[in-house]
Amino acid sequence: MRAVIQRVSSASVTIGKEITDQIGHGLLVLLGVEANDGNQDIEYLCSKILNLRIFNDGQGIMNFSLMDIGGDILIVSQFTLYAQTKKGNRPSYIRAAKAETAIPLYEKFILHFSQALGKEVHTGEFGAMMKVSLVNDGPVTIIIDSKEKE
Repeated sequence: MRAVIQRVSSASVTIGKEITDQIGHGLLVLLGVEANDGNQDIEYLCSKILNLRIFNDGQGIMNFSLMDIGGDILIVSQFTLYAQTKKGNRPSYIRAAKAETAIPLYEKFILHFSQALGKEVHTGEFGAMMKVSLVNDGPVTIIIDSKEKE
């Protein structure tokens, strides 16, 4: 699994002309699922994201996690995170999981995250054409890949 994590003042998802979900201060997570992802990837990524100390303390130092500040989270599926651009100009998405594999993992990720956070997780709609709006706070943007543990 691969995630792009953005610290936001606010974020929303619009499908068609309707805002379907939105958050205030917290994290926007764009989540890509690879065909060979499983429970270990979900657990690793959820733990990392929940405990990332990327929110400012009283001195303006990134010392607090999402858990510490009680922030919101918006998780949006994004298969294009697995784009391969080595050959030609049209990206290949062959590494991205097919819907029949990705949807259950995406849903399991959301459930695991909600249980760990202890509150509702906001989401986009898997496979929908979405417009994602955000106010990136900082800006702070971090990429984590569950297969590339450093």
